[in-house]
Amino acid sequence: MREGIFQNKTSRKKKLGTERKITRKLQGKVLNIEKTGEIIEKNGEKWEKCIFTVEITGFSKRTPEEIMPRKFRCKRLKVVRYCCFDWHYRTNVTKTLNSDETQVVLNDKMNDIIY
Repeated sequence: MREGIFQNKTSRKKKLGTERKITRKLQGKVLNIEKTGEIIEKNGEKWEKCIFTVEITGFSKRTPEEIMPRKFRCKRLKVVRYCCFDWHYRTNVTKTLNSDETQVVLNDKMNDIIY
């Protein structure tokens, strides 16, 4: 048998330089959803602008080694998103912030999407 045939995929990716960068994403629990009444139509579907009240619980499972700073634990945020389907309006579910939203929260610089 040739050597190196059974090498794992991660070592091969490191050698080729194609290892994916894992971005940090915060997660939280949806406490409340406020409908603003502002509606946009996209691809024949009506999307309503909503403001989610999210309580931060930690980082997503993809970054288990990340430690949540104390000042962000149990912090409540208002996140603006657009909703169309019934499952978008659920409360008491886990909501993952995208990487841009996470950076805004971690840098403590709120904007018109997160406040």
